[in-house]
Amino acid sequence: MSQRTGRPVTEADVIVVGAGLAGLVATAELIDAGTRVLLVEQEPAASVGGQAWWSFGGLFLVESPEQRRLGVRDSLDLARQDWFGTAGFDRPEDYWPRQWAEAYLDFAAGEKRAWLRQQGLSFFPVVGWAERGGYLASGPGNSVPRFHIAWGTGPGVLDPFLKRVRAGVADGLVTPLHRHRVDELIVESGAVVGVRGGVLSASNAARGVPSNRHVLRDFELRAGAVVVASGGIGGSLDLVRAQWPERMGKAPRSMLSGVPAHVDGRMLAITQQAGAHLINGDRMWHYAEGITNWDPVWPRHGIRILPGPSSLWFDATGNRLPVPLFPGFDTLGTVEHIAATGYAHSWFVLTQKIIEKEFALSGSEQNPDLTGKDVKLLARRVGPGAPGPVEAFKEKGADFVVAETLQELFEGMQRLSPEVQIDVERMRDEIIARDRQLDNDVSKDAQLNAIRQARHYLGDKLIRVASPHKILDPTNGPLIAVKLHLLTRKSLGGIETDLSGRVLARVGHPIPGLYAAGEASGFGGGGMHGYRALEGTFLGGCLFSGRTAGRAAAAGL
Repeated sequence: MSQRTGRPVTEADVIVVGAGLAGLVATAELIDAGTRVLLVEQEPAASVGGQAWWSFGGLFLVESPEQRRLGVRDSLDLARQDWFGTAGFDRPEDYWPRQWAEAYLDFAAGEKRAWLRQQGLSFFPVVGWAERGGYLASGPGNSVPRFHIAWGTGPGVLDPFLKRVRAGVADGLVTPLHRHRVDELIVESGAVVGVRGGVLSASNAARGVPSNRHVLRDFELRAGAVVVASGGIGGSLDLVRAQWPERMGKAPRSMLSGVPAHVDGRMLAITQQAGAHLINGDRMWHYAEGITNWDPVWPRHGIRILPGPSSLWFDATGNRLPVPLFPGFDTLGTVEHIAATGYAHSWFVLTQKIIEKEFALSGSEQNPDLTGKDVKLLARRVGPGAPGPVEAFKEKGADFVVAETLQELFEGMQRLSPEVQIDVERMRDEIIARDRQLDNDVSKDAQLNAIRQARHYLGDKLIRVASPHKILDPTNGPLIAVKLHLLTRKSLGGIETDLSGRVLARVGHPIPGLYAAGEASGFGGGGMHGYRALEGTFLGGCLFSGRTAGRAAAAGL
C-alpha cells in the first residue's frame, strides 16, 4: 500500500520476487540507489528471510583473520584449486558458472568479510572444516578449514539486510507485498515489464509452516526491471525425483525434506516461459545424514547432523562405507554411494564420547547458543555432555538407538529397519577390526589416520574431533546407532545469468529487464558450484548474487 494515498501500489522501478536472503540483499542495494521497489512474496510475513533463517549461518571465507589465528594458511590460489577440483565443470553451458565461480572466489578472498563486518556481522572464532575431501590434492574438498559461522547463525546473517529493507519501507521506497504469488512474467516487445499472479488468502501460519493457496483475486504489477530471487526445488520431493540424475543411481523412494514446502521451484518454470535459459537442473546438493525431526515444522521435516569424522558409517545392510566416505568428507560421493545401494538410509555407529564431542545439528533453531549469542550457553560446548538439542534428539528422536552391548544395539537397529536384513556379523567384525587398530599409535585404517590428522588442527581438537578410542570399550559408552536418511537441500543449477545477474535467453543474449539471484540462478550463472559445493557457499552465493543483481538492476534503469 502507498503510505501517501493508501491505494495499492502497482508500479515501481524494480520488482523483486522472493523475500529470502538474495531478495532482501537485492532490495537493500536498490534502496541505496534510491529506487522504488515492490518486494513480492507468496508466504506470510512470518516467513520473511526464507531458507536462510533456518540455516547454521556458515560462510566461506578465504585467508581470513579467523583462519590465521588458528594457524591456517589459506590463499586465493589454494581456494581456486579446491573449488574447480570440486566443481568438475565439464559442459559447454558451464561458461557463465565458471565466470561466477571466479568472481565469487575473488569476493570471498577480498571484500566479503569487510563488507559483512560493515553490515554489523561478526564470526565465531573457531573455523569449521567441512567437505574435507580425502582424495588427491587436485580433487574435491577443502584443503583447509573455511566454514566461518556467523554470530547469530542464519538470523544473524539476515538481520542487517532486514534492517536496511525496513528502513526502506519507512522511507517509502519499498512496498512489501506478502501473499502475492507470481504466476507469470509480463513480456512486451521482448522485455520483461512486470508480473501477474494471484493474491492469496491471509495466513497466520508460523515460519516454515505450509500456508494456504486459496486465491482471492488477480494482480498485475509493472516496473522497469524484475529480479527473480525465489529459491530452488528442495521442498518438492516430486521435482527432486524428476530431476534426479542417472549418475546418482535411481531416485530414492523416500527422502526427508531439509527445507520448507514453499521451496517449490515454481518461479523456475515461470521464468523459463518468459524466455529464460535454465541449465544444470540435474545438479543438486542433498545430504546423507538426515534425521527425522521429533518436533517438525513442515512435512517430512529433516535435520542434518553435522558430524565429526569418528562415527563408523555403514550402509542399510551393514557394509562399512568405502574410503574416503567418512563423515564430513564427501557429501555428494556419499549420497551417490548410498543411492546406488537401492536403499535411502544408512547408519552411524558411535559412542557417547563421540556424540558429546562431534555431533552438531544444522540449523539456527538447533543451536540456541550461537543463534541467541549466548556466551554462557556456548561455553558448555567445551564441557562434558552433548549439546542440549543433540541430547533431545537422542532421547526423543525416532532414529536413535542407545544400548550397553553390541547385541542390544543390533537388535534396536533391526527394529528400526525391519524391511532390511542387517548383516550384524559383518558389522561386528568391522567394529572389532577397527578397534584392534588402536593397539598401536600407527594404523592402516584410513579413517583412524584421518581422525589423527584432523586433531592436528586446533579448532578440531578443541571442539570438533574426539580423541581416538575403542568403540567397544565400555568406558566410552553407551553405544549409539543413528539411522540416517537422504535429505533434500539445494538446487545447484538454475537460471543462466551473466556476471551482472542479467537473465540469458537460450540463444545467449540478455532478456531486457530481467535479473535473477540466489538459488534460482544456481547461486550465480546457472550453477557456480558445478557438481559439488564446498559448504558455506550457499548463503554466500545468495549474498553475492543478490548484491550483484540489485546493483545491476538499479544501474540499468
